[in-house]
Amino acid sequence: MATKTASSKKKAVKNTLVIVESPAKAKTIEKYLGRGYTVKASMGHLIDLPKSRMAVNVEDNFSPEYITVRGRAKLLKELQSDAKKSKEVLLASDNDREGEAIAWHLRNSIQAKYQVPIRRIVFNEITPQAIKDAVQHPMDIDESKVNAQKARRVLDRLVGYNLSPLLWKKVKNGLSAGRVQSVALRLICEREAEVENFIPTEYWTLDADFHKGRVDFTAQLVQYKGEKPELVNEDAVNSIIHDIKSSTSSIVDIKTTEKTIRPKAPFTTSKLQQMAANRLGFTSKKTMQIAQQLYEGINIGSTRVGLITYMRTDSVRISATALEEVRSWIGEHYQAELPAVPNEYSVEKKAQDAHEAIRPTYVTYTPEYVKEHLTRDQLRLYSIIWERFVSSQMSNARSRTSSIDIASGNALFRVSSTRVFEKGFYKVIKTLVSKDEKEKTLPEMKIGEELTVKEFHPEQHFTQGPARFTDASIVKTLEEKGIGRPSTYAPIISVLLDRYYVTRSNKQLVPTQLGRIINDLLVGYFPAVINVDFTANVETELDQVEEGSTQWPSMIGSFYQPFKSRVDEVMETLDSMKGRLDETTDHVCELCGKPMLKKLGRFGFFLACSGFPECRNTRSIPLAKCPRPGCTGEIVSRRTKGRGKEFFGCTNYPECSFISHFKPINANCPKCGQFLVEKYDKKNGSFKSCINPDCDYLHTQEEVIPVLSDSEAEGDE
Repeated sequence: MATKTASSKKKAVKNTLVIVESPAKAKTIEKYLGRGYTVKASMGHLIDLPKSRMAVNVEDNFSPEYITVRGRAKLLKELQSDAKKSKEVLLASDNDREGEAIAWHLRNSIQAKYQVPIRRIVFNEITPQAIKDAVQHPMDIDESKVNAQKARRVLDRLVGYNLSPLLWKKVKNGLSAGRVQSVALRLICEREAEVENFIPTEYWTLDADFHKGRVDFTAQLVQYKGEKPELVNEDAVNSIIHDIKSSTSSIVDIKTTEKTIRPKAPFTTSKLQQMAANRLGFTSKKTMQIAQQLYEGINIGSTRVGLITYMRTDSVRISATALEEVRSWIGEHYQAELPAVPNEYSVEKKAQDAHEAIRPTYVTYTPEYVKEHLTRDQLRLYSIIWERFVSSQMSNARSRTSSIDIASGNALFRVSSTRVFEKGFYKVIKTLVSKDEKEKTLPEMKIGEELTVKEFHPEQHFTQGPARFTDASIVKTLEEKGIGRPSTYAPIISVLLDRYYVTRSNKQLVPTQLGRIINDLLVGYFPAVINVDFTANVETELDQVEEGSTQWPSMIGSFYQPFKSRVDEVMETLDSMKGRLDETTDHVCELCGKPMLKKLGRFGFFLACSGFPECRNTRSIPLAKCPRPGCTGEIVSRRTKGRGKEFFGCTNYPECSFISHFKPINANCPKCGQFLVEKYDKKNGSFKSCINPDCDYLHTQEEVIPVLSDSEAEGDE
């Protein structure tokens, strides 16, 4: 009997329940805490605004009407039941506004049913010490941070759920508009207009190959008759060559300058996304997905380790412990490159500074050490994070640039060479060195020394217009303009792509026809809201709510009434665009013989039978005649199965297998008559090229011959 009583008492011992956001994080933390703790995952938000209605009580200080998220009631009930069986609950959702709101909703939902002690814990990294420290120092939920999340959620709901019905009524059913995403769309559309309106200007450069001993090197013309040369065409270049080709060449000046190169600060979210896009080719979404995996835990042998700190941050600050650890590692492996005092980096004024910079949790876990335990992409991202952090606390590098001026008659040519003579922090970097940091050596020379000109190289160029936004450049612009926060950069891009307001072409963000229509309407009628300054000011006000210096209902109130009045006015006065988006065409339905209409759909324009609903025939809009000899087909937009990637193929497939990954444009090649496509490369940017592989036409300034009507040329985006 005594044995049974002891057993019962043993079973009655209660654990501490820890609730995190993701199962991967739960798995890692449960290993660290061990016996006495149960770790469960909420899978993100369990309580939120419903999707079916606005759910904001405008008359009651804009109070949100929360519900249990559809499909999450069972999980919430399980967590409530787990809490009832526990001696206490520790809410360990992410340490940001969204995480604080998740913790707040969980606390309220649990306490509505059971009385159990509930506290909040936060941490910046998932390591045994960080988790144990957090558990030993629980705190209360930050109500001001919750209010900031609530204000953002309510404001976005008021904007989205007023603008979206307007779009449904005036443009097309099923469209939507968001406060921040619409501003990003505006930036992308404005940049596209700059790209399209840019007219390239011809200019030339002149290089010359010089010879000294056994060494050849190339220098560029920088002056002619004492002035900067204006090489506007080939005749201007040839005139200079004719003037100087018989002249003696000699060195007239040699200058040497030295430069100190300071290491860069550890990554913030935006800088990591920019670097991963530029160096690794990652989208912002992919970067954050992989960073989340590294943060939540990777199995390194028998040990599960969170390899990096929290990946949503706008701060470059690092902890004293991390600083001590990295300086110790540098001292052991690169003693000569350890500065006497730590390197310091300033935190931008608008940074929230709630988290450290993104860094490895253990500097001893080098990329080489963890290599066999990571996927290729995980290793690539981890490597740039590790290298950036370690190099940030190493000594400066120093470079020496030698510039040599060579006179040839009335012309002055110049060649420069840069060499890093003190590597400093470069010693630890393998993946981040740019092309600019690669060395070019020149032979030893002295003033007065004569050289031999081997050959002149005139080259035609055209001025480059503004580049379309990429993931990297739009994130950089959003950050610089104060739009969004570290947690929102990737979702902003994803939403625009998911709604098909924007597509990716050669890693560039290009607005679709649908995106342009939406942007024109929103910017035209709501310029004060779809506005960079307004959006940036909202972020500042949200920060003030989080600091407790602003009450969120008053912030929303000052915005809402003028906005709602404008929405009502536009709803009444704006003519519907729906009829104008459907255009008659010369195409005939092959099923019933009725005319086909050009209509705007989910993926841009397409052809649909005017006999709808009796006839439901649809097809892509022809973009060009098939270039294959003897083929009578037309080129249309198609999409691959699975990922839905766009390509362009012949309507006579499978009889004709012609495929192009480049979109035809409304023009024929002036050399061979086949259609042109738009291409992109780093050297030329966006340019037009002939689809004919035997034709070398590269469109720059020449006239092109239009071949299609405007309605035909729109294409299926």
